[in-house]
Amino acid sequence: MSAAAQAGESRFIQECAFCHGRDAGGGEDGPDLTRSKLVADDVAGDKIGPVVRNGRPQNGMPRFTVSDQELAEIVAFIHARKTIAESQKGGRRGVDVTDLQTGNVEAGKQYFNGAGKCASCHSPAGDLADVAKRYEGLRLEERLLYPRGAKGKIAVTLPSGETISGALAYHDEFHVALTDDTGRYRSWSTSRVKYKIDAPADAHADLLAKYTDADIHNLMAYLQTLR
Repeated sequence: MSAAAQAGESRFIQECAFCHGRDAGGGEDGPDLTRSKLVADDVAGDKIGPVVRNGRPQNGMPRFTVSDQELAEIVAFIHARKTIAESQKGGRRGVDVTDLQTGNVEAGKQYFNGAGKCASCHSPAGDLADVAKRYEGLRLEERLLYPRGAKGKIAVTLPSGETISGALAYHDEFHVALTDDTGRYRSWSTSRVKYKIDAPADAHADLLAKYTDADIHNLMAYLQTLR
């Protein structure tokens, strides 16, 4: 690697590796930059620079404050890793978006509205509007199978008969807790109250044991039409 790329490596590892991997090949949440169209189209940071400095809040990427030299070094490192990745034998790695478009759209729509009961919680014109723009490929499939950050709701009925509702904050066999509309954290012993929990992510977990491969492929094909 060039001197600039070597200098950019340490900053990339410090700031970017958690999401994009130490080698820019994809990590916890971020895509593989070595196969990114934006990187392929980049010339001297003209495409990468605005993304680094402005972030992509809709995708969970924060903005970073870097000097022109630091940015140039990060860009040099990303391009160096792209060159290395493309020179390696054994074919491409990772999963392309097109790899996850093998299902039947109409069958996926029928499963969404029927057997999967997805429509009971989700709406193509509501929470799923443009979902295929917000998440692509494996990130979309991960959200389908293992939704993170889906807030559960709980209604707690006190011995007095009063019912208090809010966002589920904690639950085990001994205690339940919620955060009410004012942001106040409240907890009770499960032996003293009655409660009902509505946890949307549980429905996704239940489906894991019921999905067929065709169900997942078809759902993915349908979801990718929601742009």
